[in-house]
Amino acid sequence: MSDTGELAAALRQWRERISPADVGLPAGPRRRTPGLRREEVAQLAGVSVDYVIRLEQDRGPHPSESVLGALARALRLAPAETSHLFDLAGVALPAPDRVRDAVRPSVLRLLDRMQDLPAMLVGPREDLLAWNPLLAALWGDVSAVPRERRNMLWFQFGEDAGIRLATDEDGSMDRLELSTVARARAAMARYPRDRRLRGLVDELHRTHPRFAELWDARPVEHRRVERKRYLVPGIGALVLDCDVLEVPEDDQRLVVYSAAPGTEDAEKLDLLRVVGLQAV
Repeated sequence: MSDTGELAAALRQWRERISPADVGLPAGPRRRTPGLRREEVAQLAGVSVDYVIRLEQDRGPHPSESVLGALARALRLAPAETSHLFDLAGVALPAPDRVRDAVRPSVLRLLDRMQDLPAMLVGPREDLLAWNPLLAALWGDVSAVPRERRNMLWFQFGEDAGIRLATDEDGSMDRLELSTVARARAAMARYPRDRRLRGLVDELHRTHPRFAELWDARPVEHRRVERKRYLVPGIGALVLDCDVLEVPEDDQRLVVYSAAPGTEDAEKLDLLRVVGLQAV
């Protein structure tokens, strides 16, 4: 059974304890609201501002499991707080054999400290769970992409989301596409009851021939692309090393981009920190 009044109060309290700097947002002048504004929570969670307002005023929607997960990430809730959020909403936490979208606060702190390198956290169904400002400078405005489309499969195979896609150093996308599909196939084997993952795969298989071709080839191994090439307006071609740090307990991966010191790409990455962050 849900407790919408307590849910509303908890959401307000959690929002007010998070500063804009905690989530990589500028504070801006004349800020009267303690913590985050409702607009900022909505942006981070990928829901409408009106939705957040109605939740906080105890007069509206019954949030789904995916929305609750997005709110927990936006508000940086600890595992116990996430469990409490689901209890207040009257929604069961995902079962062990389904994908869990909660992000550990310690992992978010690690992501925050990577101010000089583009970095992101990706879940097992290829959802982009969190990212830092420099990743947005490299890719484009990720927060402008609808929450349900912040997904590596959609970026790679779906409609244009306005995100800059990487290629191999030679400009090819073949290995990247194959690797993404192989990871999704492995995730389907681990989480056969995850309806959202299966629905995503079914939709892409039905609507995007390239994805269907690769999926039907049944790739089960993927060679990780260790260097990726981006074309960034005002900076040009930028080739970066791509390293993956596993978060095995949560089946998530922290992806970090870097360039060797003294190289032309390192100089361009320095320029991205100056030019790109001003536009984020």
